[in-house]
Amino acid sequence: MSLDVHADATSNLRAAMVDRLTSAGVLTDPHLRDALLHVRREVLLPHAYVRVSGPGADPIDWILLDGSHAGDRQKWLDLIHSDESILLQRDGEPLDALARGPVTGGHMTSMSTYTPATVEALQALQIRPGQRYLELGPGPGVSLALAATITGPGLATGVERDGHMAAFAQRNLDRLDLEATVVEGDALAGHPEGGQFDQIHSGIGVPRVPPAWVKQLAPDGRLLTTLATRTPSWPGQLLVTRTGTRRIEAVLRGYRPMLGYQWLSALDHRARISADPGTARPSRLAPPPDDAYGFWLAAAYLAPGLVRDFQAETMTIVAPEDESWAVAGPGDGTVRVHGQRDVWAELGDLHGRWEQAGRPETYRVELGDGTGEQRVTSGAGPRDLGWVLPPLPTVSRPELR
Repeated sequence: MSLDVHADATSNLRAAMVDRLTSAGVLTDPHLRDALLHVRREVLLPHAYVRVSGPGADPIDWILLDGSHAGDRQKWLDLIHSDESILLQRDGEPLDALARGPVTGGHMTSMSTYTPATVEALQALQIRPGQRYLELGPGPGVSLALAATITGPGLATGVERDGHMAAFAQRNLDRLDLEATVVEGDALAGHPEGGQFDQIHSGIGVPRVPPAWVKQLAPDGRLLTTLATRTPSWPGQLLVTRTGTRRIEAVLRGYRPMLGYQWLSALDHRARISADPGTARPSRLAPPPDDAYGFWLAAAYLAPGLVRDFQAETMTIVAPEDESWAVAGPGDGTVRVHGQRDVWAELGDLHGRWEQAGRPETYRVELGDGTGEQRVTSGAGPRDLGWVLPPLPTVSRPELR
């Protein structure tokens, strides 16, 4: 097959991806639309792991698709232009000599976030030509490439802590002639050598905003990050803006769950829950809907340590450290509870408080310069919800891309 035919095929796949995102109402920014049509994803994502093992398997079985191999090419192309996350690296491995085919063991340490989430994040940042963009934890550089296509040459920088991934991303970005830069470093420090940036996007989850990020945000700038909450099943998304008068404003909202990570330890309890789901009792609380993100975000902080098994037939929430769980329904007004911690009663009490607070979906965060207490509130009334964000970790962090 000729190079022209290959180019036509990938161009058609990009166009179909853009049409799908536009029809779904996800993609609305014309600058980003043009970038998605322009950036050749096959250069940035030359291979992809596909998980073969089911949930909870250890070790895990994978298949590596090699985009340069005729036997893998169509499946690989379809995958990298789909709405799936693309799995790229196990246990921080080098990326320049991966073996095609079945492989066993390891856990993913880098992936490219599924495209709708990338689109939502970049649109929230409102990137425009001529602005300076900083990506913290860019992984293979997909969102960095899209941002660089919009901003123009020399204005987009990524900070990647994994040396293998930094080199991999830089090599592929250079092949696209985007003049974007990836430097190896600690994302929590941002990129102090680069001064201030108009947009900062964090591809890693943090419990609170590092002071360096606040310092490096330019006037009228926007910063977007995932907050890794006290409960991994329910993250938050924080949008920080610095006004022209240098005032910092921050809004936190609940976000869709991040599925598939090894710390979703509810998987370890499935057999025990099946054998003993708990004592049945009537429940006045109907299982809150999955998209009640404001409630689940509050639960992550105010009822900490809970993990949701999203693959269970009915809502199942576990407190792994307390060997306690709750299994709701299905739809019959009952719940089964087990263990010393009454998980369902905690959620019921919090749900009542959330309703009294007006069912908030977003929360205000007082950041200051990032060095002091970072307090979250739903408002200023006596019934409003509030909490303080925990400190930054002193150990290595999982990367959430």
